[in-house]
Amino acid sequence: MGFFSGFLGNDIGIDLGTSNVVVYQCGEGIVLDEPSAVAVRKRKRGGQAEVIAFGHEAKAMAGKTPAGVSTIRPLKDGVIANFDMTEAIIRHFLQLTGGAGIKSRPRVVISVPAKVTEVEKKAVIDATLGAGAREAYVVDEPIAAALGAGLPIQEPIGSMILDVGGGTSEVAVLSLGGIVVNNSLRVAGDDMDDAIIAMLRQKHAILIGETTAESVKMEIGSALPTGEEVEIEVKGRDLADGLPKVATVSSAEIREALDPLVSRVEDMVKVALEQTPPELSKDIVDQGIVLTGGVCQLRGLDQRLSRALNAPVILCDDPLHSVAQGVGKILEDLNAMKKVLMSVEKGSR
Repeated sequence: MGFFSGFLGNDIGIDLGTSNVVVYQCGEGIVLDEPSAVAVRKRKRGGQAEVIAFGHEAKAMAGKTPAGVSTIRPLKDGVIANFDMTEAIIRHFLQLTGGAGIKSRPRVVISVPAKVTEVEKKAVIDATLGAGAREAYVVDEPIAAALGAGLPIQEPIGSMILDVGGGTSEVAVLSLGGIVVNNSLRVAGDDMDDAIIAMLRQKHAILIGETTAESVKMEIGSALPTGEEVEIEVKGRDLADGLPKVATVSSAEIREALDPLVSRVEDMVKVALEQTPPELSKDIVDQGIVLTGGVCQLRGLDQRLSRALNAPVILCDDPLHSVAQGVGKILEDLNAMKKVLMSVEKGSR
């Protein structure tokens, strides 16, 4: 198998996130990290939409496209919302890594939220096979994230990981190579952006887009007071007369808008801790809860969670890439790790 795997192409791992797609290639490491976005042009006389851009280029077009062109995100809440566009985006990234074509048909491992259904997992596998993979496997995101974070999940020790991404927040307790407790919430970074948009609409009568909301969140968003409050100017459209408008927004206002969502993530983790066997709870107190995912960069989030959960909360060294790094570790020892994967081989659909 090793000879033919090398002949047919390097195995590839994909962190197929709601916000970003991160691609890991055996022997190379992480080779791509781009937004999960596709720009399409509608054809005048029916038929499928024409894809005109992927990734960074497509995201830069969001909210700025002319008539007939739109930017879409084919994944919502961590699962496929648009099958054709998901297949197109996987094929595009496989081609960029040399992993699509007659001569190069790699084995591909893709991460998915642990709480998705078997039907949703099968949809991811079908999209990957349709994009040119020889074999396709899916792995639960908490397992991949824990491996990427360096947690000893194969040992009889309780390890807890909290992954707050773009579409989902997911917490899991792992031991002996499997998931003991798992909870997920379809509340994450995208919902925080929506909360900022709603707050500005209500308090300042200004309408902004998702890209601007995300920038505001990254610049002054926080989960706890951070000392000196700061203000920034936000530009958008006046809801009263439709003219351009500039509003001054404080970090306290943004924190207030995000607070209900952070509280929901806290509650989700509390429920998981209540469901955790006592012997594993002891290990979690000793080792701490590892925080990963893009939203873990929100200022003060680790401190707030630590206070609320009465346990140490540790930021992952590379939170944006921990899932992809974990998928990479699975790829490096794929035969041994197949027990944690769901798979379908080309031609067996």
